[in-house]
Amino acid sequence: MRWDVFCRVVDNYGDAGVCWRLARQLAREHGLDVTLWIDRLATLARIEPGLDFGAMLQQHRGVTLRTLDAAGIASDPADVVIEGFGCGLPAAYLDAMERCEPTPLWVNLEYLSAEPWVEGVHILASRHPQRPLTRYFWFPGFTAKTGGLIREAGLLDARDDAERERLRGEAATGLAIVLFCYPNRALPALFDMWSRGDRPVRCVVPEGIASDALAAWLGHAAPPAPRRLTRGCLTLELRPFMSQDAFDSLLWAADVNFVRGEDSFVRAQWAAKPFVWQPYPQEDRADLDKLHAFLARYVPDAADRAQDAQRRMMRTFVAEDPEGAVLAWPGFEASLAAATLRAREWAATLARAPDLATGLVEFARSQL
Repeated sequence: MRWDVFCRVVDNYGDAGVCWRLARQLAREHGLDVTLWIDRLATLARIEPGLDFGAMLQQHRGVTLRTLDAAGIASDPADVVIEGFGCGLPAAYLDAMERCEPTPLWVNLEYLSAEPWVEGVHILASRHPQRPLTRYFWFPGFTAKTGGLIREAGLLDARDDAERERLRGEAATGLAIVLFCYPNRALPALFDMWSRGDRPVRCVVPEGIASDALAAWLGHAAPPAPRRLTRGCLTLELRPFMSQDAFDSLLWAADVNFVRGEDSFVRAQWAAKPFVWQPYPQEDRADLDKLHAFLARYVPDAADRAQDAQRRMMRTFVAEDPEGAVLAWPGFEASLAAATLRAREWAATLARAPDLATGLVEFARSQL
């Protein structure tokens, strides 16, 4: 079957990252003819070296990539059409879908949420109000009644091999942190605390992330990556953006991962290390609902001290509460051993469910 995946970049690298991982897996593991239509190829090129962001049509890692303004978009719709995060399909493409016999399967890939209501709307069919087309809603999630998570074949084995290799090497000193978050007012206070502590902290920060917080803490704009900056016990490693595979390896090697949005959030869970998640900030604070729903699944035991420490750290960080985050950090750091065990248990539980790409393929086969 031929599959078209549509992506419009809204959440910086998250939308592009999710759609690119899905397209790659569909092509590589399921032998499908996959085209990724994307409006900002330059964004994807920052996390996928080797792309020509000036080319309107190219092949890369088994996937055809085309820009959304490319000519011929309506010429031949695919058998399965994935609309990434309700990005909208071009009118000309919808016109062509109407003319197809049989009609292509149209699936809207929704944002990930742990909220209970997603189970009731997963794979829900919705008739288009003006066209003779039906769209199905695919909700990624953490339960058997949702669409699962992106998980490539061999991912967890590769993670465990990397961990064994790391343990055979020299014992690391201090704490290794990866910081990949949205702008957050609590960061300068955390930098201060880490720099004044009695334990070395190495914090890896991808270029362009937390730039305002870094400038506020440094007293000047952050220098271009790569650069290493040390103040007291804190060493900041500013790194250029890297490939998705390299980013996965970075998460595997850390003791704590600060992640955001959806793509890095899911990868942090597969890394099976303690993490602090910052959902995409929303004006109506719906991000807090998403956070609380996830915490209710991930650290549900109110009487468990380690789980309580994780809840406090995430809540104060997402609230951008400098004082609260500084107060929550010591308890969180003290609970890292227990948090690591919980992270591995959680990842193993998730891995027993079908992955998102396989679920989509099986659904498509049942419909076509």
